[in-house]
Amino acid sequence: MTRATLAKEPHDVARMFDGVAKRYDLTNTVLSFAQDRRWRRRTRDALGLRPGERVLDVAAGTGVSTAELARSGAQAVASDFSLGMLRAGVNRPGRRGLPFVAADALRLPFADGVFDAVTISFGLRNIADVSGALSEFARVTRPGGRLVVAEFSTPVIPGFRQLYLNYLMRALPWVARKVSSNPEAYVYLAESIRSWPDQRRLAAVLTEAGWDSVRYRNLTGGIVALHWAERPAG
Repeated sequence: MTRATLAKEPHDVARMFDGVAKRYDLTNTVLSFAQDRRWRRRTRDALGLRPGERVLDVAAGTGVSTAELARSGAQAVASDFSLGMLRAGVNRPGRRGLPFVAADALRLPFADGVFDAVTISFGLRNIADVSGALSEFARVTRPGGRLVVAEFSTPVIPGFRQLYLNYLMRALPWVARKVSSNPEAYVYLAESIRSWPDQRRLAAVLTEAGWDSVRYRNLTGGIVALHWAERPAG
């Protein structure tokens, strides 16, 4: 069993995701009560992609989120630093033909300004240097291009937050033991969600990293938040 710590040492995080790759998509669907599919659709809608545009999906894992982006007609590229996740996804139905690129979010192997949009779903909190990653996303995005971050956040419904935290720290690891190939990894994932900034604080982090027009929208009562931003045009 392998799990990372909240210190987020890159090698440990990558190895942990290698260990959950085989059943990662199934586990996410079970743990989210199939809400993960809705969250992917909302992320695609938020990006406002047009046919022929280029979008980079960072921390794409097995590429299930990238396949959803490609439904818009955009040229979607999946990147991840877990080779196990990329290998698990490259030949799965609906993902054959998508470009899969092994890449560190802090050192993306792309030229400046080559993407119309960049997105990362449930991966930003696993990066050791969040501000550095956001700056790197801006580097590969054209001026005026878009960023959407889909990430677990803080429930806003009164009384629901404690129920959610109880699920994270108690029920989620139990369910993971039933369906995941590496249940210990989900203990880390629950801890990382609990320690993550709320919606307003993450919006401030995006602004401090140089992104403009930052705003956010809650999904599923704030369990997930979509943060939009634009790269300054000047």
